[in-house]
Amino acid sequence: MNALLAPSLASLLSRLLAPLLALALLLPAAPAAVAAAASPTSDQPLPQLFERALAASRDGNFGDALPLWNRVLELAPQDAAAWSNRGNVQLALGDPEAAIADQGRAMQLDPENPDPHLNRGTAEEALKQWDAAEADYRWILDRDAAAGRLPDASALYNLGNVQGSRGDWQAARTSFVAASEARPGFAMARSSAALAAFQLADLDSAETELRRIIRRYPLFADARAGLTALLWRRGASGEAESHWASASGLDPRYRQPEWLLEIRRWPPEPVSALGDFLALSAR
Repeated sequence: MNALLAPSLASLLSRLLAPLLALALLLPAAPAAVAAAASPTSDQPLPQLFERALAASRDGNFGDALPLWNRVLELAPQDAAAWSNRGNVQLALGDPEAAIADQGRAMQLDPENPDPHLNRGTAEEALKQWDAAEADYRWILDRDAAAGRLPDASALYNLGNVQGSRGDWQAARTSFVAASEARPGFAMARSSAALAAFQLADLDSAETELRRIIRRYPLFADARAGLTALLWRRGASGEAESHWASASGLDPRYRQPEWLLEIRRWPPEPVSALGDFLALSAR
């Protein structure tokens, strides 16, 4: 599974919404599609067309990618990977219903592949269809458990987002920790686990983990902003100001409470603490 994860978070967060972080984006072409001959009416061979669509998706040029995927599917309507990739582009363009439909078609064509379940769950989250999203993530995790594999980190992370959206921050914390253990280096999962600890009033654990993340990833805005909120809540205003100078320079969206709650999916207590910090520090 080729998910968008922590190693390139700084660049990804500047281009994509947070719910897309755990998409299984940019699946390879199915072998049959790659080997297929070009249609007599196509202006270029199918493999090259697929690669163009893939490159546009990778670069975040979703408006260009959509018509390319449409053309790929005209030529190869049985290609599950193309359906799933187009579904990811549909979601990035703000059409979760179309994304769900495309991922469902990918599942019909390749029922054993977990990636469309991960991607459909992300689209269901965009519609606040928590039960449906959880079912998709648990489908992946149940298969991993049955096969004796490590659990999929992206499915665990997204499940934590669903649990947090329902207000069950203890369960969310457990899922985020499990995601970080399943994929070492998954900085966003570690940060989300620390923020869940903050929400649960376990401030010592939250602070320790956020500091560890910052030592490992000093340019990771999420941990800097989270530590700002926590330090402000604990009365360490001077150090809070220092971390905020870094966080706000790295990503100004952390000034927006709506973005934090609805897109990044922070718990309400850290959002409230950061809001208090911004209100008072601006005076």
